[in-house]
Amino acid sequence: MLLSFSAIALPTLAEPLHFSLAEKLLFAAMLIASGWLFWGRFGVVLKKILKSRKDPNFHLFPIGKRVWDFFWEVLCQAKVIRERPLPGFAHALVFWTFLAFALVTLNHCATGFGFGFLSAGGMIGRWYFYFAAVFAMACAVGILGLFIRRFLVRPKWLGEKVSWESGFIAFLIFALMATYLASFGVGDSSTAARVLWWLHTMALLTFLPLIPHTKHLHLVLSPATIFLSRGTFAEIPPLKGDEDFGLVAGTDLTQLVSLQAYSCVECGRCTEHCPAATTGKLLNPKEIILGVRAYLNDLGPASDQPLLGKYNSQEAVFQCTTCGACEFQCPVGIEHVPILVGLRRGAVNTGTWEDDHGAKLFLTLERGSNALGISPAERDKFIQKQELPIFDGTQEYCLWLGCMGGYDPKGREIIADFARVMNYLGTSYGVLRKEKCTGDPVRRLGNDLVFQQLAEANLETLAQNKVKKIVSICPHCVRTIQEDWKEYGVPPEIEHHSEFLARFADKLPRQSKDESIVFHDPCYLGRYRNVYEEPRTVAGLAGTVVEAPRNHERSFCCGAGGGLAFLGEETGERVSHNRAAELVATGAQTVGTACPFCNTMFRDALAAGGDAPPQLLDIAQLAARGLPSASPIADHAS
Repeated sequence: MLLSFSAIALPTLAEPLHFSLAEKLLFAAMLIASGWLFWGRFGVVLKKILKSRKDPNFHLFPIGKRVWDFFWEVLCQAKVIRERPLPGFAHALVFWTFLAFALVTLNHCATGFGFGFLSAGGMIGRWYFYFAAVFAMACAVGILGLFIRRFLVRPKWLGEKVSWESGFIAFLIFALMATYLASFGVGDSSTAARVLWWLHTMALLTFLPLIPHTKHLHLVLSPATIFLSRGTFAEIPPLKGDEDFGLVAGTDLTQLVSLQAYSCVECGRCTEHCPAATTGKLLNPKEIILGVRAYLNDLGPASDQPLLGKYNSQEAVFQCTTCGACEFQCPVGIEHVPILVGLRRGAVNTGTWEDDHGAKLFLTLERGSNALGISPAERDKFIQKQELPIFDGTQEYCLWLGCMGGYDPKGREIIADFARVMNYLGTSYGVLRKEKCTGDPVRRLGNDLVFQQLAEANLETLAQNKVKKIVSICPHCVRTIQEDWKEYGVPPEIEHHSEFLARFADKLPRQSKDESIVFHDPCYLGRYRNVYEEPRTVAGLAGTVVEAPRNHERSFCCGAGGGLAFLGEETGERVSHNRAAELVATGAQTVGTACPFCNTMFRDALAAGGDAPPQLLDIAQLAARGLPSASPIADHAS
């Protein structure tokens, strides 16, 4: 005999059938008090955000990407789960339960005044309460797991000090779920139903005003932070007017910076993946953001007190490699790199940063053409020796040498081999007679004046030579030309040599060598451009590609970015040595790179690591290794 589904006896959510006038007045007073306490703090935060100066060049449209990011990162919690799967999923369960409980909570409050709109006896209400109950059970498990992780496992990235507020908030969330689920096991008219209703109410109204007073303010602000991102990874906003020197004081904090500072959830993901923090440097990206928040709390956005000093360390700010790992990992949309570069701008453009190596670099680029301070005549000699063709406007590609490709010995080897590959493919290309540094190091260090001079000079040169397409071996050059130069003109189309080589991989010889190659993802190629498979495709022509433990989006920096390649010896463990040891530990015979800065950093680090280090080759060198003996470049290039 079949049993109809409707005949299955399932418990229903029990709610008090009626409330006395005194109870209604008490509930109203509690609700008003909770809302008043919430707004008393949240209103102050919102006022400080809105009173911060507007962000220059911010555009809300096109809105499609913003909607997608909101759906994917906020509603789906994709980033939270992807980067820390287990705790991320537990967090997602709590978030999804909050969404599911929005209707339940509204009905709960309405019921307290006798206007409940979901009936446990009705079809819609009954099944919606069951739907919410499933999430309530999942949330209880999730919040318990998060509690254990924070207070018992205690990963060091969460901080040495355990916040009691986090434990109390976890208890309140668990209490909300427990009282809701327990209400399915009692009758509507029972005293237990009324007690559970009031316990649920007290947990709810206690939780609400705690939100803006704790890190849980991200529950309200982070959806807006993600939706209102600058739109491009690690985008450095333009300065506005002659009086804008970067982030010097509170008056320089923009609405986006203030919003992001208050959105920090203090999860420590940025710190965990920061190359400076993990090698014993002073820099801690989380503390930088919390320092800005503390400044806003104490002084506000109208203050003219310096941002660096009491609230954030200048030394820490200049230890950033701008690798973007912090920004990539952040689950609430904080854009660390623009903030760190903004603080550097403030220190450099006002003359408060004093560093001999930095001053030398600025002077070198202000007076010369390259960051290495070598005479341009040496570049000319290299071009003549390699018989590189000069770009005359008829070739398809302008081969951008850059500082490393034109002056660094190892960089020159990469250029020579890449040119051999281009010749083999029959690609027409040429190099400029004169180049200046793209300005990448001074841009990241915060010297806007020198960067502008370099960008404008290069744009003029490219325009005069009628350059339409550029290919470069340096991802730093690619990023700077493609994005940063836009402030001063329209740059030509540019691609990285890994993208070029991958496109023609089927036309390049596949080598029959039984060789293992561990590929190191450069930060400015991977996280900045989302280029991961192309260089691996090219490296795969020369052998079997193996992976380091930290690879793709989680790749560890070489330590050269952010201008640090020119700032002298690091304090503590060297970032390049840390990464090189990891690459060597894979047992690979060859370390493959796709950035001349990475190549330079690892050259010394691998040599310091042992007597028989693996060979170090750029992907262009790996590809060129399989080519037949090449005749002079001039015979092939047109």
